[in-house]
Amino acid sequence: MKKIYLALTCILFLFIFITFYLSLDNKKIYNTEEIIGQKINQIELVLFDNSGKFNTKEIENHKFSILNFWASWCGPCRKEHRHLMSLSKNKNLKIIGVNFKDDENSAKKFLEEMGNPFFVLTKDTDGKKSVDFGIYGIPETILVSQDLRVLKKYVGPINNKDVKEIIEIINR
Repeated sequence: MKKIYLALTCILFLFIFITFYLSLDNKKIYNTEEIIGQKINQIELVLFDNSGKFNTKEIENHKFSILNFWASWCGPCRKEHRHLMSLSKNKNLKIIGVNFKDDENSAKKFLEEMGNPFFVLTKDTDGKKSVDFGIYGIPETILVSQDLRVLKKYVGPINNKDVKEIIEIINR
C-alpha cells in the first residue's frame, strides 16, 4: 500500500513540475510590445457628456493623437496630468481622454481642479473598450499617427522624458 501512495505522490509531483516547466515558455497575456507599429482597431467610445460617440477613425483627421486612459481615483494620473496639459498646447497633437471606470462627478471635479487637456473626452464606464487597446492598468498613454498606427505606448504615468520623446516624434 505504501508503494502505491509513493508512486501516486511521485506522479503528482512530476505532473506539477511538468506543468510549471511548460507554462514558463508561454507568451505573456499582458505584453503590449507587439502593438507598436500595428493599426488600432476602429472602436466607438461614448463621449463623456453622453452627447454622442467618438469613433477612433476620427483620429485620421489629425497628424498625431494620444489616447490617454485615466481616472480621478488614480494617484499616478494626478502625477502625469501636468504633462498632458503641457502636451495639449502642441498644435500637431490632439489628446483623446478615456475616463476609465470612474464616477462622473469625481471625474468632472478632477478636470475642474487640474485643467482639461483633452481635445475629446470619452468614457469607458465598465472598462471593456479599453481592453481592445491592450489596457490593463491606468494611466496608460498611446501615441497614434494619422494612419492609426501605434507609435509608442506608455504604461504608467508619463514623465518629462516621455514628453520630450513625444514632442520629438510629432515634430519630425
